[in-house]
Amino acid sequence: MDINELTEKIIGICIKIHQILGPGLFESIYEEALCYELSRAGLKFERQKPIPVYYENVKLGIGFNADVVVENRVIVELKSVENVSAVNKKQLLTYLKLTELKLGLLINFNVKVLIDGITRIANNL
Repeated sequence: MDINELTEKIIGICIKIHQILGPGLFESIYEEALCYELSRAGLKFERQKPIPVYYENVKLGIGFNADVVVENRVIVELKSVENVSAVNKKQLLTYLKLTELKLGLLINFNVKVLIDGITRIANNL
């Protein structure tokens, strides 16, 4: 499956979740539902995947956790906020650069229609 097919599948799953649960819940609930649906779809994923951060070839004691990494190809960051900020988008791009992954999805479930809450971020794609 190519990267576009994979992201379409992830987005389709997120739309289904949004149609069933609606907006306004905690991010952790959407994450749980996403992981359940990814598993049902037979997709490999890692939830709250720890990502190390290096500075001048030194591994820092602090890293970050990516919400969900699907097929070791796409980082999915979940939000349930009034508005996604520019810093959320920059943060995902930085995550992509640090992991050397090419594509990320920023999904904000706190919208009336989920398509309005989807941002696709590419890293040198």
